[in-house]
Amino acid sequence: MDAVQDEAAGKRARGLDRAFEILDFLRQKRQALKPNEIAAQIGAPRSSVYELVNLLLQNGILEFTGGEGRVYLGRKLYFLGAAYENHFDFTRECEAALEQLADETRETAQFCMLDGNRYTVVRMREGARPFRISTDVGQSVPIPWTASGRLLVAHLSDQDILNFIPPQDFRLPNGEWLEPQTFIAEVRQAEREGLFTFNSIVDSFTHCFAVPVRGEEGHAAATLCLVTPRDDGIANRDRYLDCLKKAAAGLDHAPTRPKRG
Repeated sequence: MDAVQDEAAGKRARGLDRAFEILDFLRQKRQALKPNEIAAQIGAPRSSVYELVNLLLQNGILEFTGGEGRVYLGRKLYFLGAAYENHFDFTRECEAALEQLADETRETAQFCMLDGNRYTVVRMREGARPFRISTDVGQSVPIPWTASGRLLVAHLSDQDILNFIPPQDFRLPNGEWLEPQTFIAEVRQAEREGLFTFNSIVDSFTHCFAVPVRGEEGHAAATLCLVTPRDDGIANRDRYLDCLKKAAAGLDHAPTRPKRG
C-alpha cells in the first residue's frame, strides 16, 4: 500500500515539475504556442503535455490566444504575482530607488535577481538621455554574460558555481568562450570589492555597473545596476558607483522582507 502511495506521489511531483517547465518555457519564448509545439521543444511526451495544458487552462493559469489552439500565460498568474507583491514591500522601495538613480545619473537603472540558474531584470527605469538603453524585463540571460552575475553567485564555492551554471552558458553572444576559471576569478574580485563593472558582453557600446542588494543571510539576494553608454560610464565611474551604493544600502534585506502591518 505504501509503495502504491509513494508511486502516486512521485507521479504528481513529476507532473508538477512538468507544469512549471511548460510555464517557464512559455515565459522565455514570449509567444503563444500549440501544445504539440511545446512538447516537441521541451522534449516531453505529447500526451502528458496535452493533459497538463488542459488542466492549466481549466484553472486560468494558461489561456487560449492567437487561434489554432495556441496557449499562453493566463491572467491568473497576474493576480498571483500581485498577491506576492502585496506581501512584500520591497517593490515600492525598489521603484523609488530606481527612479532616484535614473534621475541622478540620467542612465538606465535596473533591479536584477536570479531566476533559477539564469539572470533576469526584475524592474527597470530608463534614463533621461535622448538615446535610451532598454532591456526586456523578465527575460532570462546566462549568468556569465552579466556584471550582476558575478555578485549573485559570489556566496557559492568555486565548485558549486561550476555545478550551478550550465556549461553552455559560458559561450558568449559573439561566439567566444569564457573560461570558467576566468569567470570565477572575476566573481572573487566582485566579492572582495562589493561591486563589478565591465564593458557589456551583450553589446559593443554599453558599460555595466552592478552592486549587491544583500538579503538577511548577508549575500547578494539581488543587484542594482546602471547600463550606460561606454564612454560616459567610464568617465563617470566613481560618481555612478557612489549613487548605486547609496541606493543599495537602502534596499539591503528588502528582497526577503515581508510587508509591515
